[in-house]
Amino acid sequence: MAEEIWAQTAGQIDGFVQSVGTAASLRGIGEALRGHNNQVRLVAVEPSESPVLSGGQTGAHKIDGVGAGFVVPLWRAAIANQIERVSTEEASAMCGRLAREEGIFAGTSTGANVTAALRLADQLGPGATIVTIMCDTGMKYLSK
Repeated sequence: MAEEIWAQTAGQIDGFVQSVGTAASLRGIGEALRGHNNQVRLVAVEPSESPVLSGGQTGAHKIDGVGAGFVVPLWRAAIANQIERVSTEEASAMCGRLAREEGIFAGTSTGANVTAALRLADQLGPGATIVTIMCDTGMKYLSK
């Protein structure tokens, strides 16, 4: 995946944002991107209701597939330049926005990723290239 990202951005990537479930995607992709350019900013995303990676307490949230409530074995704090907390409400709102404005039917972990990616884009400013992964669909949310 990292090689595909590198190729598609022609090596012009400033940041990679990924929610943490097992931490495998953030570590694997992040380490490979940094192999090309160690200045790529890596942002881990976790539910604000259960911010254990950033030192908070475990709690209930509804962002599926992320925020296990404990520090997962693959997590390495040194990989991330920052940890971005995104609430279930913010992730859900982004899912609605993606559907309405972009025609992308995504789930809450994607909503969390995009929310955090937009925050990083604000931090890095115009011209920055930020990549995130749309890691789930909205199919299981139809009844909600």
